Amino acid sequence: MNKNLKLGLFGYGCVGQGLHDVLNSSKGFRADISRICVKDKSKKRRLPMRHFTFEKDDILNDPDINLIVELIDDAEEAFSIVTTAMKKGKNVVTANKKMVAEHLKELVLLQEETKTSFLYEASTCGSIPIIRNLEEYYDNELLYSVRGIFNGSSNFILSKMYNEGKSYKNALSEAQALGYAETDPRLDVEGIDAKYKLIIITLHAYGLFIEPSEVFNYGISNISEHDIRYAKEKGYKIKLVPYVGKLNETTITFYVLPRFISSEKNLYNVDYEYNGVIAEAAFSDKQFFYGKGAGGHPSGSAVLSDISACTYNYKYEYKKKNQNTVKYHSTNIPIEIYLRYHNKSDLEKFRFQSVSENYYRKDFNYVIGVINLNNLIDIQKELKKMNIFIVNTGRKFN
Repeated sequence: MNKNLKLGLFGYGCVGQGLHDVLNSSKGFRADISRICVKDKSKKRRLPMRHFTFEKDDILNDPDINLIVELIDDAEEAFSIVTTAMKKGKNVVTANKKMVAEHLKELVLLQEETKTSFLYEASTCGSIPIIRNLEEYYDNELLYSVRGIFNGSSNFILSKMYNEGKSYKNALSEAQALGYAETDPRLDVEGIDAKYKLIIITLHAYGLFIEPSEVFNYGISNISEHDIRYAKEKGYKIKLVPYVGKLNETTITFYVLPRFISSEKNLYNVDYEYNGVIAEAAFSDKQFFYGKGAGGHPSGSAVLSDISACTYNYKYEYKKKNQNTVKYHSTNIPIEIYLRYHNKSDLEKFRFQSVSENYYRKDFNYVIGVINLNNLIDIQKELKKMNIFIVNTGRKFN
């Protein structure tokens, strides 16, 4: 057991400073930040400059540093830092979901080859320890599905619109001002961030590596007051919900879509920057995890948990991957959707298998019907150009 970790920290933004705070408050173990690597030489720091370096090799080549904590925004640079560190025999903790999701198979193999620990709890759902639970609690469980609210930024925007009547633009601006959304918010509001997190969760839940290009994602950037009003009238909230679940013993499906949530559901009261995860399994039934999904301290606490795990040489064992029971994935599934549209020519591109409701008014038109997920995938690039909004109704049918 290594009781005295020497940390090399990359990045000192929101999460990096949050980690610094929670690390200084921790009394359970000893871990010192030896050096912090940052990019911007002109930015004022709250620590004396002797703690910082602008050269990554100052940390990566330091033999006394035995744990690298990577918390930067640049996914490709993060990949270079992480792989170099592991090849040098250093354990790694990261919060970079884009980097992890895009290189997951390669990183898992590298961890096995180098016999290092590569941990990334903070990459998924903020302060919720969902990866560790999937690895340890559900390691031999028959999981039916995992779904939830994985992105605190988009959930904050939706909550502001629904609870306070704010416009999408104003809600987004507030999220950016509070540091919940980036200056370029596309990763959050277009469901890309949620997709990366779903890819990571899928490996730990079902043992399957999937590529980002294989996951359909549709976000909230086209939402309007019409959609919020419709949801309120029907007693729903709209939440951005990634989903992965079993179709049969060997096949799963997955997607990211806004979803109607009724008041008796767990996710209904998950508002603002909070996340919620629901795991349904054969023996433990339905379990609900709830916690903050955005902000420096919640993410910092998840990073701290991984740092603590490194003191006893903890590694992900990827037990579901080794069981090899799930072998395939399919997007050939029916989904009932609410489609708010403006141009009839756009509506024609959706090949509905059946329609249960059709409403037409000068300023607000919608259709509710069943469509194959593959149809949405076929027109995914066109969807961004259309004046539409799509919501999964969540209704089950045979």
